[in-house]
Amino acid sequence: MRKTATTWLLLLFLIFVGFGDSFLPKPLSSASLHTRTAINKFVAGLFPNWDLRSDPNARTEKALDDIEKGRAK
Repeated sequence: MRKTATTWLLLLFLIFVGFGDSFLPKPLSSASLHTRTAINKFVAGLFPNWDLRSDPNARTEKALDDIEKGRAK
């Protein structure tokens, strides 16, 4: 019985967070939107910022250039 109640509560929470702002009345729809926004910010904050200044393909391009130069000699 307890597992069933937990499953229903989790399902209702996911519906509330995922789709609540589209069909619930005004106070609940804004709460749903704020909850989803807070969860998104929390999950995004778990991952560190990646250094986008570095070129991820630079090593591969350098290796290809070395191979091409090696064949030309």
